[in-house]
Amino acid sequence: MRRLRIAALAVLALVVASCGTGGVESVMGKDTIRIGVRTDLPGIGVRTASGGFEGFDVDVARYLANKLGARPEFVPVLAADREKVLADDRADLVLATFSITQERKSRVLFAGPYHLSYQDILVRPDEQGIKNVRDLAGRRICEVQGANAGQRVVEERKVAAQLVPVPDYGTCLEHLKSEQVDAITTNDIILAGLAAKDGSGLQLLNARFNEQRTGVGLRVGDVEGCEAVNRAITDMYQDGTAKSLLKKWFGTTGLDFSTVAVPQFEGCS
Repeated sequence: MRRLRIAALAVLALVVASCGTGGVESVMGKDTIRIGVRTDLPGIGVRTASGGFEGFDVDVARYLANKLGARPEFVPVLAADREKVLADDRADLVLATFSITQERKSRVLFAGPYHLSYQDILVRPDEQGIKNVRDLAGRRICEVQGANAGQRVVEERKVAAQLVPVPDYGTCLEHLKSEQVDAITTNDIILAGLAAKDGSGLQLLNARFNEQRTGVGLRVGDVEGCEAVNRAITDMYQDGTAKSLLKKWFGTTGLDFSTVAVPQFEGCS
């Protein structure tokens, strides 16, 4: 009987050790961390010709994994997949231009943000009628499935734009160039990466509205993992890595990185 009790206690200890708050398995203590990254955003997350991944978010993911003492294993995601890969236990972290919103926080625990940006607008080189978000009234703008930038224009800014649903930003770019839409609106670094990759002279308007707080997604309940990721993000800013990576991927796009400081974090509870 005593041996049975000891065995039961040992099993319980293993279960507790492998779980975070609320019985959720924590990212902490893993030798390999599965990290969801984008595959459709130049400068942020794309597949290489060799089948690997590269971009700003990918480099940040590698840095964070190293700080957590683990090897990163990348999981390809599009905008619509970001919550699903966490809920289905296909990823432990998601670094995929995942803007922190109150609505998403009911389903995802966010560490960070690891980057602050602004929503902006990308238009064709010959576009003269769009200078700011108000000029999007009556215009067609892309709405990438799983993203919310277009909705924010319509709902938060009360601009009566026409949303055109598309699966990804590559399609969005094609629609803009073929005049099926009039503008793309989302985070400025996404638009800067698209414009730089395309090279046809698309205009980034520097309209700068709606601050975007880009966070690291974790499963709800992994408070220990969230706090560890926040410590790693702090180190990334304090040792100069954050500024170095921003300049590496977006230094020629015209975005201003003169002031790069540790963002104010979300709470991990």
